[in-house]
Amino acid sequence: MPSQPSKTLDTFPNPSQKRDFQIHIEVPEFTCLCPLTGQPDFAVLIIDYIPDQLCVELKSLKLYTWSFRNDGAFHEAVTNQIVDDIVGAISPRFLRLTAKWYVRGGIFTNVVVEHRQPGWEPLPAVNLQQFDTGSNTRG
Repeated sequence: MPSQPSKTLDTFPNPSQKRDFQIHIEVPEFTCLCPLTGQPDFAVLIIDYIPDQLCVELKSLKLYTWSFRNDGAFHEAVTNQIVDDIVGAISPRFLRLTAKWYVRGGIFTNVVVEHRQPGWEPLPAVNLQQFDTGSNTRG
């Protein structure tokens, strides 16, 4: 039986709950419909999250994003809906969704929505110095 679109997001336990780590997901073929014209809107979804107890299962995420194909929604509304649904399914420590909408009428739109778990603070950034090993030659 072929796969069907679904609004269900399946999850699995975070295999490393003691540590913050980032999961980066790109969905390059997201589509929905313009609620005013009925024409298709296309976007690249970039999902970055730090899981808490659960992670989202990727096949269910694929079927979930597919479920918007025939839905009419403004860019801002659908981006916020996706964040709400993912947060509702996995309660991540942090989630950022960047929706990069393709040009329509000469205008590109990017919608960025973030969620932070109450009380969660990111660890300080670590910047490691890069060394050019080829420049230390003796001659």
